[in-house]
Amino acid sequence: MSGNATHRFGNTAVLALQTTDATRVVTSDALDDALADTYKRVGLRPGLLERLAGIRERRWWGEGVTFVDGAAEAGAKAISESGVDPAGIGVMINTSVSRRWLEPSTAVAVHHALGLPRSCQNFDVTNACLGFVNGMELAAAMIDSGLVEHALVVNGEDAQPVQERTLDRLNQPGTGSKDVIAQFATLTLGSGAVAMVLGRADRHPEGHRLVASVSRAGTEHHNLCVGDNDLMRTDLKGLLDAGLALSEDMWADAAAEVDWAGGMSRYIVHQVSKVHTQAMCDRFAIDPALVPTTFPTRGNLGPASVPYTLAGEQDSLVGGDRVLLMGIGSGLNVSCLELAW
Repeated sequence: MSGNATHRFGNTAVLALQTTDATRVVTSDALDDALADTYKRVGLRPGLLERLAGIRERRWWGEGVTFVDGAAEAGAKAISESGVDPAGIGVMINTSVSRRWLEPSTAVAVHHALGLPRSCQNFDVTNACLGFVNGMELAAAMIDSGLVEHALVVNGEDAQPVQERTLDRLNQPGTGSKDVIAQFATLTLGSGAVAMVLGRADRHPEGHRLVASVSRAGTEHHNLCVGDNDLMRTDLKGLLDAGLALSEDMWADAAAEVDWAGGMSRYIVHQVSKVHTQAMCDRFAIDPALVPTTFPTRGNLGPASVPYTLAGEQDSLVGGDRVLLMGIGSGLNVSCLELAW
């Protein structure tokens, strides 16, 4: 590996990880029904979302609840579970793709909702679906360096606005099958929130140490998935092929320094679809039994998907287990981060 692509952490541990579920269940059947006339007109069969992606449902926030509310609720639960005095949190990093404004940051709204102290730095780190893993890495670097004692990483995602606009657009008379396929990934998204408290491992022996991370950039692919609050267009095959190739390069280069190909207790991969998950398992010879999934009932939660899936595994993990977080973000960027449970 060259440059700064590999990093070993010295004294950072995960102290708590909590989620907040959006409450309104939106089934793939309901989205198919909303697009029934379009499917018929352009010659596509209903059931693409469940048949191709393996996603039965996703969630939207309830009436009057925002993704900021979700992130703040998850953050409050994580702080409470960690036992850390909120006054001792030195930085709060928001990693949400979802945002209402270009400025100020979403972080300021979450910081305010949590009532964190004025001494707590707060800012956004956005890197598509890789943002939360990057937030963990940055928080750990700040803790290892002694800049802060404790860090809070949060994420809240809201798929409803872009999905509603996509449904409206795809139901216009001029829509063709290519438009449906290009915007298909938008309908796989889900809403939810997650938060993690990290702190110094030497002061929290109960925590789960961050061991090492490896990253790779393939930014020549930055046009394969482009989106905003109104429209997201994705080259599905191009993104899958490029993401797998970049991940494979990273995996091969990292083998000289880490032994992730064997001995892991869980592989927590970014939750995109059953096609993506199977391709990852096949490409890296990973036992699918060690790869938990949340996409069938939550869809693609963006940056929240990796920590959300990890949260569901917490009760089944024991001391000594090795966990590998495998993140990928359109752009393209990929990272793997090992935790020692």
